[in-house]
Amino acid sequence: MANIKSAIKRIRSNEAKRDLNKYQHKTARTFMKRLYKTENKTEALELMPKVFGMLDKLAKRNIIHKNKAANLKSGLNKHVNSLS
Repeated sequence: MANIKSAIKRIRSNEAKRDLNKYQHKTARTFMKRLYKTENKTEALELMPKVFGMLDKLAKRNIIHKNKAANLKSGLNKHVNSLS
C-alpha cells in the first residue's frame, strides 16, 4: 500500500478510470454482438452509426488501438452490406 498522499489519490483515480473504461468497452462489444445478430438490414443500418461512434470513442481514448477499431468497423460494414 502506498504511503504518500498523492499516490493514494492516484490509485483511487486509476481504479475509477479503469471501471469506466471497462464499462465502455463491454458496452461496445455488446452492441457489436447485437449488430452481428441482426438479420434485418434496415435495423442494422440504424444501429451501425451508434456502434461506429462507440468504437471511435474507444480508439480516441486509447482503450483499444485505432487499427483495431478500423478493422472492427470494416468487418461490421461487410456484414451489414451482405444482409439482404
